[in-house]
Amino acid sequence: MASSLLLRPRAVLPHHPSSSSSSRRPLPAPRVQLQPIIQQKPGLAARSDGERRRPAGTRLYSLAPYPLLLAALLPGAEPVTAVFAPFVELVKTWDLPGWLVHWGHPGNMAVVLFAMGGYGTYLGFRIKLSDDIEEKAKAKDLHPKLLAGMFFFFALGATGGITALLTSDKPIFESPHAVTGVIGLALLTVQSILPKLFEGNPGLRTTHGLLGSGIMTLFLIHAALGLQLGISF
Repeated sequence: MASSLLLRPRAVLPHHPSSSSSSRRPLPAPRVQLQPIIQQKPGLAARSDGERRRPAGTRLYSLAPYPLLLAALLPGAEPVTAVFAPFVELVKTWDLPGWLVHWGHPGNMAVVLFAMGGYGTYLGFRIKLSDDIEEKAKAKDLHPKLLAGMFFFFALGATGGITALLTSDKPIFESPHAVTGVIGLALLTVQSILPKLFEGNPGLRTTHGLLGSGIMTLFLIHAALGLQLGISF
């Protein structure tokens, strides 16, 4: 409980006759009344009946705080909101259906992730494992194009996600979905640079393959966090 009851006895002495009387009656034992004393425990916010207990200074339903390193990757919400404000106001005048504003971004990004990212990753493995020279040549041609397209549409989709949140008057950059999105785009940038260094260091091919698999895993987590975020609104 947020508070506890302590019982403190208080003696109540009865009125007795004047001391001038020659014979005094023995005083009865004092009556004891139990008085509740409310002591507020530190660290707990005051609450009304039925309200959920929570530490003082925290927001109800707020997500767990991120590590400082991850949170530092995100720009401030206020300048980004100011940049997007004119476009957000324009989108609001279009009077789009609520379901489209809410689920348009997740739907588009799911197509990009599984169609372009998934098939592009498959082609990357075929480049490494296939013995068919013709198949390997086609994969080498298509693999970088698909992954470059995935990077472009993910970057474009990030602006769409921010616009959707601001159009719905929701906060931005306050969820693990936003953090994983920034990390994923940063890793995709590194991934796109590695092939240019293969000639000088062939061992980077293995790093490129492992990093690509890790990026796809991260974006699957990103998608799950996005679905959770969409359902919570």
